[in-house]
Amino acid sequence: MCRLAWAGDARVKPRTQSSLAVSADDRRWVIVNASPDIRQQIAATPALQPNGQGPSRQSPVAAVVLTNGDIDHVGGLLSLRESQPFALFAAQATQKAIDGNAMFSVLDRALVKREMVALDAAFAPVSGIEAELFAVPGKVPLWLEDDQLRVGELTESTVGISLSANGRRIVYVPGCASVTDAVMDRLAGADVLLFDGTLWSDDEMIALGLGQKTGRRMGHMPMAGAGGTLEMLRPLATGRRVFIHMNNTNAVLVEGSPQRREAEQAGWEIGYDGMEFNL
Repeated sequence: MCRLAWAGDARVKPRTQSSLAVSADDRRWVIVNASPDIRQQIAATPALQPNGQGPSRQSPVAAVVLTNGDIDHVGGLLSLRESQPFALFAAQATQKAIDGNAMFSVLDRALVKREMVALDAAFAPVSGIEAELFAVPGKVPLWLEDDQLRVGELTESTVGISLSANGRRIVYVPGCASVTDAVMDRLAGADVLLFDGTLWSDDEMIALGLGQKTGRRMGHMPMAGAGGTLEMLRPLATGRRVFIHMNNTNAVLVEGSPQRREAEQAGWEIGYDGMEFNL
């Protein structure tokens, strides 16, 4: 997939890492997961750019919500350190990981207010949006793994987020090791579901000679196969359903591939940079 992208193959769109921007008024925006690519993402999204109004260091980004402490979800915080106030929301385990890493002390606490969020409790990252974090099966971030690692447990280390405004709801789950009845209940009825699409098959990295871990060992259920997302979420009642967080080994990234066709025939869209939902 990377070779096709670098060669400019029209079937493959280059993508940045998984992130989401949400607003109820087109003025104050919430970023869900601050990708290391956040500068590029903001540059490509006029609504997130400074508009010249207000103080000299002004940004429409009013809050950031984290679903876990993975580098691809927190690395962008280091690019948001330029004396710009915003609120940082996360569950206790993720806030603790951020607080314990001295590098993130560049986020001036006088400007960046850290808000601890309890799971299953509504909070408002900005006016007009109600959010709720909920646990999904997963694991601690890679950089916090040790010999006590357990994958698939329900803890604060891996969460999904439900975002509601004006009677409409988006659910965003960039990492999920398995689908439980509780997870199904959380996803049901979403107007838009953005769900973990990291790998097509569980042994994808091993089969390609690119790693020694299965998808589930990495905390990501595969799209295909027994117990995969296509099978497990087939009976789920939702509006649009979109795969996000695809690894660069996943053949669904190639338009027209058999894997892409199978996912689309099952009612799934494949996320891409700049994808918009107006609810």
